[in-house]
Amino acid sequence: MSKILKGTMILTGATFLSKFLGMIYTVPFEQMVGPEGMELYFYAYTPYNILLSLSTLGVPMAVSKFVSKYNSLEDYQTGRDMFKSGMQLMGITGIITFLILFLCADPIAQLSLSNEDTTASSEDTAMVIRMVAFALLIIPSMSIIRGFFQGNESMAPTGVSQVIEQVVRILFLLVSVYVVLNVFEGTIPTAIGFSTFAAFIGGIASLIVLIVYWKKRKPYLDRQLDSQEYTYDLSRKDMFKELISYAGPFVLVGIATPLYQLIDQFTFNKAMSAAGLGDISGASLSAIHVLSHKLVIIPVTLGIGLSLALLPAITKSFTKQNMVQLNHQINQALQIVALLIIPAVVGLSVLSYEAYGSFYGVENVDYYGSLLRWYAPVGLLFASYTVSAAILQGVNRQNFALVSLGAGLFIKTATNFWFIVLFGAKGSIISTGLAVLIALSLNLWRIHRGIQFSYKPVFKRSLLILILTSIMAGVVWVVKSGFGLVWNPLEDRLAALFILLISAGVGGLLYMWMSYQTTLLERILGGRVRIVDKFLKRR
Repeated sequence: MSKILKGTMILTGATFLSKFLGMIYTVPFEQMVGPEGMELYFYAYTPYNILLSLSTLGVPMAVSKFVSKYNSLEDYQTGRDMFKSGMQLMGITGIITFLILFLCADPIAQLSLSNEDTTASSEDTAMVIRMVAFALLIIPSMSIIRGFFQGNESMAPTGVSQVIEQVVRILFLLVSVYVVLNVFEGTIPTAIGFSTFAAFIGGIASLIVLIVYWKKRKPYLDRQLDSQEYTYDLSRKDMFKELISYAGPFVLVGIATPLYQLIDQFTFNKAMSAAGLGDISGASLSAIHVLSHKLVIIPVTLGIGLSLALLPAITKSFTKQNMVQLNHQINQALQIVALLIIPAVVGLSVLSYEAYGSFYGVENVDYYGSLLRWYAPVGLLFASYTVSAAILQGVNRQNFALVSLGAGLFIKTATNFWFIVLFGAKGSIISTGLAVLIALSLNLWRIHRGIQFSYKPVFKRSLLILILTSIMAGVVWVVKSGFGLVWNPLEDRLAALFILLISAGVGGLLYMWMSYQTTLLERILGGRVRIVDKFLKRR
């Protein structure tokens, strides 16, 4: 199995599990805190995610690229020096961004809320923003350790620490919310404050895991240092100069999704009020960006896992000017995204009402399910954008990410208010989808121009994937419609869950069977897929 595929499987598996847990916990969480709590939760996490990316300055992923580059040149000392300097830098930026978010909580809260038709207060919103700010003190330093391990093509520390961080965070969140509301009979804002503080607790748990891995791997890393014969002996100034040239675009890519959400945070309530829909504004906002996003992010985890595993391998091939291998790696990455994410988002769109009803209840599911149906395809665009940005960075065209993201944000800003007034809450989704599509198209164009990359193999495989996905979607529609004749998923949560599991199971098995029979799996994932033949013959 190729290193890129192995790394992708490790990181994608860990990220998938982490995101799956992040989706599952919203079921009891939403039941405890309701729409008011979910709205507050969104207001806290969007600026936090942006400042988290700014606090790291893109350094963890840039360190991954930096370490991979100098390891390929057999200069391990330079990578180690960068790691030490980066840790010091992350400690400083973490403190600075903590102070910014903590001290600016009031104006952020006031900008987030419309003057009318909202259940959240400015004081409550500011409080939950301050509580989540504490995570900025620890997560930047933690994330740079992940970047160093990834640069050494060691994906397990990142994967395991992600899962442990999520488990500890969720446990603290659910227990603290339950205790606040049911034991001390506290308020919803207080409970949400503790739920956002859980990010800090999870970060501590993840850091402990990474320290254990560091102590375990350090003897091997030290042997690499002892065996090297030459070092470029870069000064700290030269190291940071090179690192910043990598890191800038990483910041923008890391905050792409939160920036789109921030535009909604500052304009959505006002636009909905202008459209005469202010009474459902807060609930609609949390339904899109918290509840639906938790479901849509599951397919997107592949894009995130791919981008993390992809970067060191592409950087190494580009550094050595091995263009044949580089083109193969890029082709494989894009085809894996198409293979897994296209059917996932189409299936989620077809089963949007059942999925939303199963996880969050059937109250108003006809409205919220329609928002999920519109939002699901945006997941494919976000995943593809993340992977395309990682490819740009791997082939040293990272500065173009400034152009593509800027274009996307311009489209989002220019169309968001207008689309919401015209189409209601789904106008926000249409605006986001259009913006990310334009940014993705620009990235793909730059990859083609930068290394003369041909998309012909990707287009050919994607066409077959679309055909198989269409067949799958048709079968899923028939199955869910058949069960819907005798059991209404819009009125019964158990019916929604049953139809979701049966329909998704049938669709998933059918798609994988068709992909296997047409040799699509083998051509994208490699010949090892044919091990299934031996199993079938034994049967």
